Amino acid sequence: MRLTFDEDVEKFRAEFAAFLDENLPPEAEATERSRSSAHIPEWARRWQRLLFDEGWLLPGNPPEFGGRGATLLQQYVHLEELSRRGIHRSFNPQGLGIIAASLLSFGTEEQKLKWAVPILRAEITAALGMSEPGAGSDLAGLRTRADLVDGEYVVNGQKVWTSGAHDADVLLTFVRTDPDAPKHKGISVLLIPTDTPGVTRRPFGSIASSEELDFNEVFLTDVRVPAGNIIGEPHQGWNVATGSLGHERTMLWMGFAEQLENLTGQFRPVTELDRDRFATLVMDARALRLMGSAALARAARGEQDVAALSVLKVFGSEAVQTALGHALDAAGTEALDHPARTVPYNHMSSEAFSAGWFERYARSFGGTIAGGTSEIQRNIIAERVLGLPRS
Repeated sequence: MRLTFDEDVEKFRAEFAAFLDENLPPEAEATERSRSSAHIPEWARRWQRLLFDEGWLLPGNPPEFGGRGATLLQQYVHLEELSRRGIHRSFNPQGLGIIAASLLSFGTEEQKLKWAVPILRAEITAALGMSEPGAGSDLAGLRTRADLVDGEYVVNGQKVWTSGAHDADVLLTFVRTDPDAPKHKGISVLLIPTDTPGVTRRPFGSIASSEELDFNEVFLTDVRVPAGNIIGEPHQGWNVATGSLGHERTMLWMGFAEQLENLTGQFRPVTELDRDRFATLVMDARALRLMGSAALARAARGEQDVAALSVLKVFGSEAVQTALGHALDAAGTEALDHPARTVPYNHMSSEAFSAGWFERYARSFGGTIAGGTSEIQRNIIAERVLGLPRS
């Protein structure tokens, strides 16, 4: 395998690197941090708008949507350069990577201009209303209902684990519009402004932190939404859902590879067992990078390999969790320390506030859930790779 890129791709990388060198916000300007995944400080809004205007936000998009028509490999080195420097394009990742992407894929031209562009330009932020108390990884089990009455949808139900909802301006909300249809049918998608009467958002803590609030439970009580806010065709929300998660999974493995590679420089093996675990960490990091590069090469040739993304998702998320668990063991009681919240070498990183080993390990469980749980990914691998019958 030749892990190099053609001259045009490296030229693209160099152009982007020069842009970052010239335009990265100074640390003194970027002191305010994001308080949730749908809160963007004003300096970060300016940064995201600059990326959009210069075509560096989502370079694969056309210019009117924050890009420059980049090839897949050019998009990869763009993300690689951001990852290498620890820079985030947006502090509203689900708005950028899932919701705006879904609007561009399934929305009307009017919806793209009214909702997608403001999200991409950080003028508004968005949250994803998908999971429910009785329908987490099983979207088809959702019960939130939307009835069409006089040109409006009247929505009643509840969402949970809705990251950043208390700071978001809009919710991309999955609802049941045909209760008589089979489970996977009869689902639609509505874009609901959070200031609509009847929308109640309640943030709550997590195992990682009871103080830093991002998760929300959202209650929808007789919420009236214009019929024009439906995304895609009525009762075809399952297609939007699979497309939404597809946007999230495409290069998700890169983040796991970066975490593993960073851990190789932070893990301090002492005992023989620690050294064995460190060797596994190094091999996992290299294996994930190689497998991901192979999948990328196939995608660049136009080959569709959904199962490969599932393999990368399971392996990457669980390798990170295992490595953090071993680091937790090696640190002993010191792993329970909560270091002072300080800004490290790069103030643009989402990890700009350092965390103790326990908090990092606790957060790793989210990696095995977001973008499709490990259990669901294993079902896909069983059916599409191993050829096992559907359960």
